Amino acid sequence: MGRHSSMPDEYGTATAGPRPRSRGRMVAIATALVLVVAAGTALAVRSDLLDLGDACGDEVHLEVVASPDMAPALREAADHARDEQITSDGNCLDVRVTARDAYKVADTLRSGRGKPGFQVWVPDSDLWLQRVEQNAKATKVATAGNVASSPIGVGMVPSAAKAFGFPRKTYSWTQLTGAAMEDDKLRLGAADPARSATGLLALTKLAASAKSSGDKDGTQAAAMAKVLSQRTSDTDGQLMDTVARDASGTEEGNPRRNEALVLSEQAAYAHNSDVGDDGALDLFYPKDGSPQLNYPFSLVDEESMTTDESRAAVRFITLLGAPEGRSILEKHGFRTEGGASPDAVAAEAGARAPQPYAEPSSDPATREQLEETLGMWTITVQSARITTVVDASASMANLVPGRGQSRMEVTKASMLAALSTFTPEDEIGLWEFATLLDRTRDYKKLVPTERLGDRKGAGTQRDRLSAAFTGLQPVPGGATGLYDTTLAAYKEATSSYRSGKFNALVVVTDGVNQDPDSVSRSSLISQLESLSDPEHPVPLIAIAVGPDTDKDEIEQIAEATGGSGHQVSDPADIQQVILKAIIEAGARTN
Repeated sequence: MGRHSSMPDEYGTATAGPRPRSRGRMVAIATALVLVVAAGTALAVRSDLLDLGDACGDEVHLEVVASPDMAPALREAADHARDEQITSDGNCLDVRVTARDAYKVADTLRSGRGKPGFQVWVPDSDLWLQRVEQNAKATKVATAGNVASSPIGVGMVPSAAKAFGFPRKTYSWTQLTGAAMEDDKLRLGAADPARSATGLLALTKLAASAKSSGDKDGTQAAAMAKVLSQRTSDTDGQLMDTVARDASGTEEGNPRRNEALVLSEQAAYAHNSDVGDDGALDLFYPKDGSPQLNYPFSLVDEESMTTDESRAAVRFITLLGAPEGRSILEKHGFRTEGGASPDAVAAEAGARAPQPYAEPSSDPATREQLEETLGMWTITVQSARITTVVDASASMANLVPGRGQSRMEVTKASMLAALSTFTPEDEIGLWEFATLLDRTRDYKKLVPTERLGDRKGAGTQRDRLSAAFTGLQPVPGGATGLYDTTLAAYKEATSSYRSGKFNALVVVTDGVNQDPDSVSRSSLISQLESLSDPEHPVPLIAIAVGPDTDKDEIEQIAEATGGSGHQVSDPADIQQVILKAIIEAGARTN
């Protein structure tokens, strides 16, 4: 008999005693109403918006796109609204729900091209909203609050869970992931952090956990990410297909089958409800805290919505926060604010006391932590071949306001910090440039682009690069030979392209081109476009530092290669910009 059918009532009963309510945040009705009032629809607070109607006038249509895990619950809520003739201003709600992976929706909205074709988006995490907001040209998205939550843990097949002492023994994120590194002791799968909020939030928590345990340079986290990458699925849905289908020795012993998955509580709940006891997972909640999916209810391109659509959106989120809406969400394995305790949902998901499931969440990761983790994942998993080119003109001796250090000193520190995030498999090189730096050339190759772990003499490539970065100095009287240097470096980067790696060229400058004898800007852009090959992409990541640069110029130059241009006022931001640019370029070239 399956777990679901063995439990009384609608959702089953946990074996553990009563627990505090979940920390999931359900939006208050007032919040949604304030949002609509702010959009110019103050009449939405009229009582007929919130009352249930006995009969319909016309129908008001609302298109909703949701993450695949949330879509079935929203469809049931939409069916409930239709069956019960729930109205908004006397018009019956006609809500149509489409399931789409959040990363695909985020990419569409980031582009800002065309009409999205839907009014409401409910992804599994607000990190997708952050990704959309990073592009100033993106379609505007405004959240009205969260409709549910689901903590992230590690689900194991019973034989593996038993070997790990489930449910009495608890583990940290590094301990659970570390087990997968010990001679394949645990076949642990995860979804791609570039496409999965569950994967990215878990990896960010893992990196933070490793850092708090002494992994100051990030090497342990990178090593764990490398191990996870060997059993990574593209999406959460594909990940669930990799776990052993039942408890038979044949299935659990199959090396292609995962014994454990990094997944949300809701995903474990849905899986266990579907397979019953034979093949159900046990769920570990790491003792150092579980990040949470938070399912933001978001209005898309609100300015283009009609008044009826705005009010219908408020009415629908109000329904989700009402007892009948919470009941539907909980039945599908989500935690809700003000709903039942988490015991019932956690039990069906495979939790057992004393696993710390009642209050499992950890502090949300910051945007900077998420971007740094995603950058680490991109360069760790794919491996990188990157040539860095640093401006050594005299103006790099100018002081950075508020720091008491020169642009060069702050730039070196930031570049060295960026270097620490790369693994021994990555290939990194260094050039410097100023006018007539090397006889008739504006550039000098300091360290060839080679594998960081390679040894030559007493040190490694990483040692040589660290010494070269540390030794960078502004050239007295040197001007900015940007154009010739960029062209020469890009020619070499494309001619030495390495398949299977993330190839890129990073150019850091604090000024515009000052070499009157160099190639022109138009010729540079034309030649870069000719050298660029979509089948062998080498994006140029151009970073302009300080007030003497031309942001439009570096954007034009970088975009000719499929890359990106960035302007920073403080050279200390270079490390973060490089990681962000790698993420964006990696997403375009994958």
